[in-house]
Amino acid sequence: MSIRKLLLPLTGNAAGEAALVTALDIARTWEAHVLALHVRVDSRDVAPLAGEGLSGAMIEEMMTATEADSLARANTVRAMFDRTIAARGVTVGEPRAGERGATASFATVTGREEDLVAQQARLADLTVVPHPEAADDVSSSEALHAVLFDSGHPVLIAPQTAPEHIGRRICLAWNGTAESASAVYAALPWLVRAEAVRILAADEYQRRGPAAPDLASYLALHDVHAEVATFRPIDREVGAGLLKAATEFGADLLAMGAYSHSRLRQLLLGGVTRHVLEHAALPVLMNR
Repeated sequence: MSIRKLLLPLTGNAAGEAALVTALDIARTWEAHVLALHVRVDSRDVAPLAGEGLSGAMIEEMMTATEADSLARANTVRAMFDRTIAARGVTVGEPRAGERGATASFATVTGREEDLVAQQARLADLTVVPHPEAADDVSSSEALHAVLFDSGHPVLIAPQTAPEHIGRRICLAWNGTAESASAVYAALPWLVRAEAVRILAADEYQRRGPAAPDLASYLALHDVHAEVATFRPIDREVGAGLLKAATEFGADLLAMGAYSHSRLRQLLLGGVTRHVLEHAALPVLMNR
């Protein structure tokens, strides 16, 4: 198993640049291709405002402004892509059959970001998304959730600052669910190359299903030696305890299932997935 293609929904903010650096470093590790995808806003999306009492001239003016803003943002993102690619020494262009080495390409499309990103992610081994910035509500990260719920493939949430390395020391958040099993399977290419692997489990986190020692036995069949460690919630927050345990291990990658409970329940009441998305300072590989 290997990673040969990464998808990166690319925005023009600082989190987007850190995600690009992270994706390029992963590509160099795996000799993979990065498709940086920038989705432009469709100016025609303002047309429904015609029913809100706005005149045709006003709507046309709004469409023109939207198109100009979208073009300016696309140019800014492309400039950032070119600058970062040059600094990291990655070849620009589509990979050729039989050739190895990290490559990257840039594409701009117009439409609904969550739809287009989810579709493209179905033919990517891994999608790297920017970390939700502090000013953003994680519930509005539609591209991230579209990949999780509508691509069938894993997603890696890049930290706000690109890490020095990824995948040497890996933590697996295990609770016996189908989602956590999916995350383990997605992490297998990383696990077989890791220097150290630790399974993190807690009574408050465990659901009906195999326990952490069962996972360790399964991984041993793949020649992955994984130790089992328990953690405790912090102020009743399982996610906080999980991140603390990963930090104490010196993990540079955390793999976990996403939304064992419904997304609506997590948005209303909070949950482990939401806490990790908001507070993780290391790369997080999620699947469901």
